[in-house]
Amino acid sequence: MRRKMLLRACLAAAVAGGALVSGPASAQQLELPRPSPLAKVSQVVGITEIAVEYSSPAVKGRKVWGGIVPLGELWRTGANSATKVTFSKDVTIADKPVPAGTYALFTIPGKDSWTVIFNKNPNQGGTGQYKQDLDQVRFVAKPAPSPHRERLTFLFTDTSEAGTTLELEWEKLRLAIPIKAGTEAQVAANIKGLEDNSWRPFNSAARYLLESKKDYDHALQLVERSLAQREDWFNVWTKAQLLAAKGKPAEACPLGQKAKALGDKTDSFFAADDVKKALADWKCPAR
Repeated sequence: MRRKMLLRACLAAAVAGGALVSGPASAQQLELPRPSPLAKVSQVVGITEIAVEYSSPAVKGRKVWGGIVPLGELWRTGANSATKVTFSKDVTIADKPVPAGTYALFTIPGKDSWTVIFNKNPNQGGTGQYKQDLDQVRFVAKPAPSPHRERLTFLFTDTSEAGTTLELEWEKLRLAIPIKAGTEAQVAANIKGLEDNSWRPFNSAARYLLESKKDYDHALQLVERSLAQREDWFNVWTKAQLLAAKGKPAEACPLGQKAKALGDKTDSFFAADDVKKALADWKCPAR
């Protein structure tokens, strides 16, 4: 009995002192280099970002083309999962439109030419889930010889504001994929959007002063600057409300009526009920 009590006491002391080592489940995970490590590369073309995410296998003295990569068969263009290419804005590849989004890049390597495929299902582990009817673009490109590159690598070359070339290099082969960005049209649309909406910040500032009942005179100056940029039902309505808040319903009425007339012509007249009620409250004459 005394011996058992002594053993229990020793065991308790060992646990308290951390002398016991836990089993394999709590052992540290062993990190080792991957045979085909993950790689990422990106490039901004004008205002479009293009990013490529892939796993990069090595040659390791093996025959690549017609060896570990069979000719005439669909290839995920990398290792592990299919290579992904993401476009932040619409681009053009092989004179075909490619909407913004992420695509799986597949290829069918051949001796003299390759088929290049951008498929709309980016989350594919290999070729088993591939469906041709989801191809966004499919075209033929000719590979060229290049200096030896041990690991599969994607890189961007010949980049300008209008386009770039996405190149695949591995072993002694290079494949070029020209990509055109719609920079000129995108910039023009952005400038037009800025011009069309330049009235909004001043109107927003005026409405803040209106709704917080602060400095109506300053708010009127701000809304006048908004109106000078572009007349919209919303900033006309803001001015009408400011005049009414200053006790000038007679001056507010024609502006309120104008705001209603402009708003009735749009699909975004969200204050229609408020305008109608205000015109009645201000006792505006019928028009």
